[in-house]
Amino acid sequence: METKSNSFLMEEPVSRLMGKYAVPCIISLLVGALYNIVDQIFIANASYLGSYGNAANTVVFPLTVIALALAVMVGDGCCAFVSLSLGKDKPQDAGRSMGNSILLTVGLGLILCAVYLIFSSRIIAMFGGTVNEETFRHSKEYFFWITLGIPFYMFGQAMNPVIRADGSPGFAMASTLAGAAVNVVLDPIFIFLFRWGMMGAAVATVAGQIVTAVLAVWYLSHTKIVKLCRKDFKLNGEIVRRTLLLGICSFLSQISLVAAMAAINNMIRQYGARDAVFGQAQYAQIPMAVVGIVMKFFQIVISIVVGMAAGCIPIVGYNMGAGARKRVKELFTKLLIAETVVGILALVIVEFFPVGLIGIFGAANESAYYTDFAVRAFRIYLCMIVFACVNKAAFIFLQAMGKAAASTMLSMVREIVFGVGFALILPHFYGLDGVLYSMPVSDILTFVISGIVIVSTYRQLGSRHRDLLRQFCPFHFRKFT
Repeated sequence: METKSNSFLMEEPVSRLMGKYAVPCIISLLVGALYNIVDQIFIANASYLGSYGNAANTVVFPLTVIALALAVMVGDGCCAFVSLSLGKDKPQDAGRSMGNSILLTVGLGLILCAVYLIFSSRIIAMFGGTVNEETFRHSKEYFFWITLGIPFYMFGQAMNPVIRADGSPGFAMASTLAGAAVNVVLDPIFIFLFRWGMMGAAVATVAGQIVTAVLAVWYLSHTKIVKLCRKDFKLNGEIVRRTLLLGICSFLSQISLVAAMAAINNMIRQYGARDAVFGQAQYAQIPMAVVGIVMKFFQIVISIVVGMAAGCIPIVGYNMGAGARKRVKELFTKLLIAETVVGILALVIVEFFPVGLIGIFGAANESAYYTDFAVRAFRIYLCMIVFACVNKAAFIFLQAMGKAAASTMLSMVREIVFGVGFALILPHFYGLDGVLYSMPVSDILTFVISGIVIVSTYRQLGSRHRDLLRQFCPFHFRKFT
């Protein structure tokens, strides 16, 4: 009988494992987030682009999140599947999931790239790119070049959690860092030296994504635990279904965020036009540019939060598969405490240092209206960021335990019911400020529901071993055909 090559996940102290897996995952996600953020910083500080370029970046950003949503659905699902399979001592199932996931990622990347190229103008308009003519022009230029890199971006992002599940979180981090380094080096060269504008920012980003994808391909031919063979690359409907089921929460949490951003962008465009200041053509792009910047800071915080939780997926999956429920419970407690601390630190920054934050994004080149609105946006939009951090941790942890239904429900309620709903309703009463209030209201209400689910999860972790596995991982009681 084969031994469990990942048995250290049941033996090492939980805190040490969290550091080993979460830190590389956090860095990987932060670096991934910095691709778009670095572009926006350089764009904002280029006087010939400024807030128009920033607004264009905000328009295109949700469209890259769609690509990320598809990638993490496959990647996180495969990561959870591989970890659970290794915990049950079934390496052959882990290999099949990995091979199928590679094929899915390549196919989805090519399809999405084609759709974006064919319908680019309509898609940009859907996400608020028509706020004024200059913003639309910059958006279309940036979007075209970013689209050409979509297959590489998706492959690198999808394989990152797969590499972690194979026991190499350090390599996953290094591959993402390498791509980001290329982007950071090329951005100022293309934007300031060559003056390629939005094209330069996009080409720098795509170059970094290609580097990450190439490194992922290299790793997959030198895997550490799961040894791939030719038969693993034969699509299997049942393997695909179960892999995607485990990753559906990651997909929905990202894609629902896109829906919320689309609603927010369009409400900003609509109610900004009615504002005494932002209704003027020369200032029309400011609210969209500013809210995009606030979202980017939020993305940095959430990258840390998601990194801590997603980094725990292999640990949770293995221990769930092995029935070590006390370790899972201990890990959940430590994770919630850590996420709360991150939220508190982020809250202090946005409430006390908003002027410094907006200064990073070219405020010196803009009017006073730009800074004033940015300060208000940071303080209102992110005032309940502590709750947002705890909510996100709960979603991902439940997913790692195999509770896809509860995780998906929470994510959908937060982003679609509350996120989109309040973004559409509150501006009718509070104008542009209504868009900002939609975030904290959504997080408060979601936290109430999350609290109930968290308490229920603690109780269920006290169940008997076999009952627990039936509740969280029912498919482990079946054999693949």
